[in-house]
Amino acid sequence: MDQQLTIVKVGGKVLEDPETLNVFLDDFTALPGAKILVHGGGRSATTMAGRLGIETKMVEGRRVTDAAMLEVVTMVYGGLVNKSVVAGLQARGINAFGVTGADFNLIKAHKRTGAEIDYGFVGDVDEVNADVLATLVKQEIVPVVAPLTHDGHGNLLNTNADTIASSLAVSFAQTFDTSLVYCFEKPGVLINPEDESTVIPYLNRELFEMYRDEGIIAEGMVPKLENGFNSLTNGVLEVVVTNVEGLSIPGRGTTIGE
Repeated sequence: MDQQLTIVKVGGKVLEDPETLNVFLDDFTALPGAKILVHGGGRSATTMAGRLGIETKMVEGRRVTDAAMLEVVTMVYGGLVNKSVVAGLQARGINAFGVTGADFNLIKAHKRTGAEIDYGFVGDVDEVNADVLATLVKQEIVPVVAPLTHDGHGNLLNTNADTIASSLAVSFAQTFDTSLVYCFEKPGVLINPEDESTVIPYLNRELFEMYRDEGIIAEGMVPKLENGFNSLTNGVLEVVVTNVEGLSIPGRGTTIGE
């Protein structure tokens, strides 16, 4: 197991601002070795829903996906965002291939049940079938994965992009030396979300739990980091949370460790 693979999940405002997105795509293109890109796009989905007169409902930072919103996220994630990123990579000489979890039977999931809140058509990952993607990666093709899965019965499900990135990283860790990078608008995990100079350079599980219990790490950062720790437990070599600049400057951001 000696082939290096970097899985980058990009989300937040990076996808919304054309200038920042262009810098990100330049830096992603420059990453050495094999790579996979997983993207979010929640802000774009919210904007499109508003244009269509569809209300966006969020609970604890998570999107409630009713039937109408499922149509929106399918259009935005699987179409607009995915193909725009693919086109941007093609323009940089990267042979990119856009997929959802339904393509190649890549990611099967089940509709989330048992929670106090009904999130609608939201999927929790059951299995990842990475063999086809591995074949593409070995041919120097870069998969660009949208945060949609399927249940095996013809239904698409909206699935957290951080979870998809972690699930892919764990699956590929069986055959590649795999690193996982969460890239968003902040320079790392912050003690004070309003002060970008308060980056936590290294975070193990004990520190994470302390900061979480104190409310310093909260909302969407909690599941992101839980996914990161799960990746390390299951064979991923390195997990980093950073911004666009951190892709091109090693050591920037927050490194997650056991």
